[in-house]
Amino acid sequence: MSELGPGVWPPAPIRTERLLLRGSGARDRAAFVELFASPEVGAYTGGPRPRAELERVMPEVPGRRPGCFVIDLGGAMIGMVTLERRDAESPRHVRPDAEGAELGYMFLPHAWGRGYAAEACAAVLDWFAGASPREPVVLPTQTANARAMRVAAKLGFSEVERYEDHGAEQWFGVRPSATPLR
Repeated sequence: MSELGPGVWPPAPIRTERLLLRGSGARDRAAFVELFASPEVGAYTGGPRPRAELERVMPEVPGRRPGCFVIDLGGAMIGMVTLERRDAESPRHVRPDAEGAELGYMFLPHAWGRGYAAEACAAVLDWFAGASPREPVVLPTQTANARAMRVAAKLGFSEVERYEDHGAEQWFGVRPSATPLR
């Protein structure tokens, strides 16, 4: 996945019918703090982080790394989508034989239930299909997160396994070598 290297990041902004996917900027800092401090968002991501701690440690330009797309609606950040190489040494690495990029996303609660997650993730997957056409994409989520399970199905992920982690049942899916969704 060298296409996600710093020499070509961020890519040109990606436009969907309603959204703009772009690299992060200093103007997104408050939204990043809100995202990681939100109890609703944290319910399926290991819990919210203390706002005061986030204010202290959050970089001036958060999310500035290969594979992190800010989701912009009308000039404001409403969430983020990440696409990152899976590291076999990472404690989150579920299966040693599951190579590929890992898709992740988080949206501010006011943006939930409007189809933005599926729209933004489909655009990132389409971009990735062009950048790394033979590389599969994996997606882990909690089975209790019904919305994420619906998005995974809509995006074409197939269940590989379920397992217990962080005191909850997790779902691990794969989308074979990326092919455009549109």
